[in-house]
Amino acid sequence: MPSRLIALLFLTALVACASASGQSGGPAPAPASITYSTGPCFGACPVYSVTVRGDGTGVFTGERFTTVTGQRDFTLSRQQFSAFADILVAHRPEGREEITHGHPRCRMIATDMPSAEVTWNDTEGSDSLSYYFGCRGPENDALAEALGEAPELLPIEGFIGSPDPHRVQR
Repeated sequence: MPSRLIALLFLTALVACASASGQSGGPAPAPASITYSTGPCFGACPVYSVTVRGDGTGVFTGERFTTVTGQRDFTLSRQQFSAFADILVAHRPEGREEITHGHPRCRMIATDMPSAEVTWNDTEGSDSLSYYFGCRGPENDALAEALGEAPELLPIEGFIGSPDPHRVQR
């Protein structure tokens, strides 16, 4: 009986140490900021970047084929930031990954498509993913869907919108 009690106490102490040191196996902390940017296509695809931070601040920079060109600050809720981070987290690489022509996940390629790049920044450093939407195939379906839906979770639809067709883009 005493050996079982000692083993139980040892196990309890081990679990407590692991939990106190952050080794509990819980979810990773949310990034401090995420930058999402789009690249041009052959046509009128919006080209912009947006950076959102966990403190509820964000900045949108429209470049081409967006309703707003230039920089606009905005705010977002904690829920909006979390939803945006959550939809992208499954695709976060360690370091940098570019899924474009020549990458093993880009065997079937369509031309003239846009691209998206996501950069996660936190206390550990930064990671980034660049994806060319012309890289077709079932191995990229979930990634393409997440990258396509992610901006819709942010309060930037008025900045992207449909630009005035008569306005000259810079």
